[in-house]
Amino acid sequence: MSYAVTKSSPVLVKPVSSTPTETIPLSSIDRTATMSVFVEFISMFSHGEQPAKRIKEAFAKALVPYYPVAGRIAEPTPGVPVVDCTGEGIWYVEATANCSLEDVNYLERPLMIPKEEMLPRPPAGVKFEDQILMAQINEFTCGGFAVGICFSHLVFDGQGAAQFLKAVGDMARGLPEPTVKPVWSREAIPDPPKVPFSGPPPSFTAFNFVISVIEISLDSINRNKDKFTTETTQRCSTFDVITAMIFKSRAKAIKLANTAEVWLGFAASTRHLLHGVLPTVEGYYGNCVYPVGITKTSEEINSASLVEVISFIKDAKDMLSTKFVDWMNGGSDTHYNVPLDYGTVIISDWSRLGFNEVDYGFGEPKYVFSLNDDVNIVGVVNYLKPPTPKQGIRLMLRCVEEEHSAEFCDELLKF
Repeated sequence: MSYAVTKSSPVLVKPVSSTPTETIPLSSIDRTATMSVFVEFISMFSHGEQPAKRIKEAFAKALVPYYPVAGRIAEPTPGVPVVDCTGEGIWYVEATANCSLEDVNYLERPLMIPKEEMLPRPPAGVKFEDQILMAQINEFTCGGFAVGICFSHLVFDGQGAAQFLKAVGDMARGLPEPTVKPVWSREAIPDPPKVPFSGPPPSFTAFNFVISVIEISLDSINRNKDKFTTETTQRCSTFDVITAMIFKSRAKAIKLANTAEVWLGFAASTRHLLHGVLPTVEGYYGNCVYPVGITKTSEEINSASLVEVISFIKDAKDMLSTKFVDWMNGGSDTHYNVPLDYGTVIISDWSRLGFNEVDYGFGEPKYVFSLNDDVNIVGVVNYLKPPTPKQGIRLMLRCVEEEHSAEFCDELLKF
């Protein structure tokens, strides 16, 4: 049997009451080149009574305090995107599947329904890139449902998008207003002078990355945390342990020359560094991230112990404050440059953003997973919470080609 989703025509969900009409700025962090992307993901729920109707009404209510989300991205000055608060609303799609969640293996990889069928799109002739957020509710025959979300990274970081969706959940559960009051205040973040770009434009190679899924148990994480503490008398986080496993296992598997550079990068939250910059940090839903990069030779990573690689990651995180303040003060713009070669891997930690805590009145999702897996110029690993009730971290790996995949996974499992 072929499994499919039947979509209704997209409709606009507008704020339930009038909202300000104005043009408001994005911050200097929002406007960095790396944010000009759309993020797509699905949250799976085991049950829900008329979820499409309930969530639609909740969006209309949440879009009143979060009225910029009902607007559109515009660029009246080339290279300087802004938000036009038009009150047009978000595109919303209701869809029904001809199967149960069990039939499609609870949306585990490989997906048995194409992702395009479960994600929202605006009608033909409407500019996709002008949208801020879109939603699609996919209802299954078992009573479960999956919420497909597409949002602009120009307007939110992951934590900010989760904050908005939690507000939708607040409305769906009958609260009179969102638990967290939204804060825009993008103009409060300094706009550092641009460092003139020099040199040739970057070149890149398209790689044939394969997708694999590995789960790291909580026992394994805790065992390696304890080992690090025993050897160094310091503490480390789950992120530090998992990221060190990735860096070390991948370097060994891809077998670059000893002197070749391997580079690991991740986006670190800077919310704690914006106290005193923003009027209030709580409720701010713009981008509060800054890229952290670690460069070593292949030999350095291969010869280092896991404990030593954890220390490399902690050292890089410790430099965040200095580098972020330097950037805000007009320091080097090159912190955002990423080597686009096979030695590079980017870490994206979805496990703590808050999407797993969004409750539309039917409990928290059983599983949340991202769908931005069609970029093939740089390797990426996503950290996810595994489907409940499992614990630990699920790794969505898309960072090595077929010839290195088995060894990479084997090296990871050794930890």
